[in-house]
Amino acid sequence: MNDPHLEARHRDLAARARSFGEKQLRAAGRDEEDPGARAREIAGRLGEEGLLRAVVPPPFGEMDSRSVAVARETLAYFSLLAESVLAAQGLAAQAVAGAGNEVQKDRWLPVLVSGEILGAFALAEPESGSDLASVRTVAEAEGALWRLSGIKTWVTNAGVAGLYAVLARNPESQGSRGLSLFLVDGEAPNLAVRPIEAMAALPVGELELDGVPGVRLGDEGAGRRLARQVLEALRPGAAGAACGLAARALDETLRHVLARRQFGRPLADFQSVRLELAAMHANLEAARRLARHAAWLADVGAEEAPRAATAARLFAAEMAGRVVDRAVQLHGAQGLVRGSTVERLFREARALRIREGTTELLGLELGQDLVKESR
Repeated sequence: MNDPHLEARHRDLAARARSFGEKQLRAAGRDEEDPGARAREIAGRLGEEGLLRAVVPPPFGEMDSRSVAVARETLAYFSLLAESVLAAQGLAAQAVAGAGNEVQKDRWLPVLVSGEILGAFALAEPESGSDLASVRTVAEAEGALWRLSGIKTWVTNAGVAGLYAVLARNPESQGSRGLSLFLVDGEAPNLAVRPIEAMAALPVGELELDGVPGVRLGDEGAGRRLARQVLEALRPGAAGAACGLAARALDETLRHVLARRQFGRPLADFQSVRLELAAMHANLEAARRLARHAAWLADVGAEEAPRAATAARLFAAEMAGRVVDRAVQLHGAQGLVRGSTVERLFREARALRIREGTTELLGLELGQDLVKESR
């Protein structure tokens, strides 16, 4: 953690998160048994340790971009489920803190930072993933409340969240201008959940809303802008998560090649293996520097911060895929065993290239920005 981008408080946060991981998250196999129940358990313990403060904005928390990146990287080393819990709390809290009124902030931010409830961010639909302008879920005014109807899919913490931030549209408006964010209580009536069994052991599911009551977050028509701001605020952290996962894969591989013997000597003595290890390390270090530099740029309010965050997230997610793939290869047949650490990491790394925005979408955003600036 001897990184000039980090201050003493960030290094202290990393040490506390690492200690938490060593004590609470070493048995990552438990995440596979019941991800929803395990997510609730982890959220409460993260709250008790004060680690959720890293993803909740002041005055309720201590969030800045470097804190998010460091916390997500450290937890992802031990458990992607724990990192996912932290990230989901951050997405929900950022939405409330960024656009909520005082009543909404006072109601939801304390229970998010304590881990008493889980948060969730519901954007995607069966017919609109990255294309938010195509969202079909509608919100119709009913006095001070709104009634939401539609389907949201690939919602992390679906079925176990106490608060959903849901993107929906005014049925009289088309395109992105008609979109708003709404807060929905996890215990609201007419809210049904269908679990989705994904590659990575995360509590993911589909929400069916049939006149579910909700309250609008921020101004009408500001939903797409708010959603993008929330995702961008957590983007350096997503890059950090990829680095944490890749770091675990590299460490597992080093242990394996030092212990495993072939042709009378350890695998680590073979030149080809050392070249693979060097490439894994170099890719990880490059991604880690990108992530922390992007987080620092965001914290100092640099104009280029959004672009740097996009580049860091894009590179880090693809890097994690490459590093974990090589880890499986160097483990040989042992890397294919269901339930082994590197097999789990392989499934989790694949999810990172889609979660919180596909690498293709981020690449298009970055490319469009570069072309626009060059003209």
